[in-house]
This record gives sequence, structure tokens and C-alpha cells, in this order.
Amino acid sequence: MLNKKHGSLDDLLVKYADKYQHAKPFPHGSIDDFIDEDLLNNVLEEFPDLDKKPDQIYYNNPNEDKHATKGDELFGPNTKKLVAYLNSQEFRDFLNELTGIKEPLLADPYYEGGGFHQIKKGGFLKIHVDFHKHRKLDLHRRLNMLIYLNKDWEESYGGHFELWEKDMSKCSVKILPVFNRMAMFSTTGDSWHGHPDPLTCPDGRSRKSLALYYYTESRPDEEVKGKDKGRVTTTFAERKGIDSSKMKRYNKMVNFANKVLPNSLVTFIKKFRNK
Repeated sequence: MLNKKHGSLDDLLVKYADKYQHAKPFPHGSIDDFIDEDLLNNVLEEFPDLDKKPDQIYYNNPNEDKHATKGDELFGPNTKKLVAYLNSQEFRDFLNELTGIKEPLLADPYYEGGGFHQIKKGGFLKIHVDFHKHRKLDLHRRLNMLIYLNKDWEESYGGHFELWEKDMSKCSVKILPVFNRMAMFSTTGDSWHGHPDPLTCPDGRSRKSLALYYYTESRPDEEVKGKDKGRVTTTFAERKGIDSSKMKRYNKMVNFANKVLPNSLVTFIKKFRNK
């Protein structure tokens, strides 16, 4: 499944584990030419135009303008083959060693928030921290893995994956979402990330990725504070002096709702809003 140029999983650990675990502003890493190229070409061919799939998810608000799949219903055979490997015990054991996460990593059979993602020209995903608790499995979200599917992607198109300092003072890392580049990071209460500026790719192009998230049954107390441990929705943050006052007002409303409403009602509202 993986590109043979990397050798074995043990070879990848030797090369990347220390770099990942000591990366700033929080543990992260990226590996180019990660998947066998023929297989990933087949996955790209199976990628649907989500703009033409009204039964899937379209996030359209001041925080995000992007499309996503529901579960694995649109996965083709090659995508299912790849995802099965990336969710396998062997690969999850590798991820535990690579990231230094001590609790056994678990796959998500529901692909909550994951699967195929597509952002069209002008689309964006503002800086955010992901939900911490899986609403169905009651597990802690610990690790995000993104595999980009964008051939001949140029710097001028934008869409860089950005990692921000824990105090949101600045962007520290930018990763261009080129084909067969894997980006991965550990999720905590201050792992701020996103693709905040509108995409400037040509008409007819879009930013495509396959997203997989991994969970554990418990997590260190210091990673997420207090009641946020049970949060089932995303937390967005404005870039000072850059993002709009409309976004700020919208997020105040969302954060207030998260504080006063039970998770079950928040989940229902989110599901209805994103249909």
C-alpha cells in the first residue's frame, strides 16, 4: 500500500518519529509520495464531484466553505482498500510509535468529519481546533491524517494547510496540498490549524483530500482542559486583524450554544445545518 521507496514501516519510524514528536508548534509531520502511486491514482479517479452530490455534506458559513462525504458510501473499491490498510492494526501500531501517543489508537468506522473533502475556488476552512469527543463512540480524538489528491498544484492556487501557534499569534507552518503528500498532527485543545484564505485555483480545479481520524479510550488531562474534553463540535478562532467581524459574531453565538445546550441538541442542530 505504501510507496516502496520508503522501505518498511520501521524505516519510516527511524526517519520521522523523533521529528514528529518534537515538531513545533505541536507534534506534526508530512511525508511526500506516501502511498503507492498507482493505487492513489485509482483513488483519485474514484473521487466524486461533491458539488453534484446534494445528499452529502456542504459546510457553508463564515467559518468554512467546503464539501465532505458522509461515511464511506461514496468510496470506490480502491479507496476502500487503502482505507482498510490505514485503519488496520498494523498501521495503527505504527502510528502509536510514530506519534508517541501511548494509548492504543482506534479507527472510526463512521468516518465522523472525515472521508473525502473538497474545497472549490473561493472556498476556505478557517483556523480551528477539532471536536474532542466522538459523538457516537464516546472516544477521544487524538490524531488527524490527511492525504492530498491534487496533481500539478501550484503555490499560486493557495490552499496551504496552516499550523498556528498555540496562542494564535502567528502561522508557524505551511504545507502545500500536493498529490500524494501525507500530513498528520496530534489533536489537543490548542492544535490550531486550517486553510483560512479563499482558494485561488483556476475554474474547474478544487482542493481534494482524504481525511482519517484516530481515537483513544482515554487521554492525558493536560491535553484538553475541563469541559472541553466532551466537546462534540469544532472550535474556530479569528486571526487578529484579518478575519471578519461577522465571523467573530457567528462564533460567539456558536460557543454560547455549546456552553448552554446539551451535546445531543448541539449535534442535532449541526446535523440539520449541514444537510
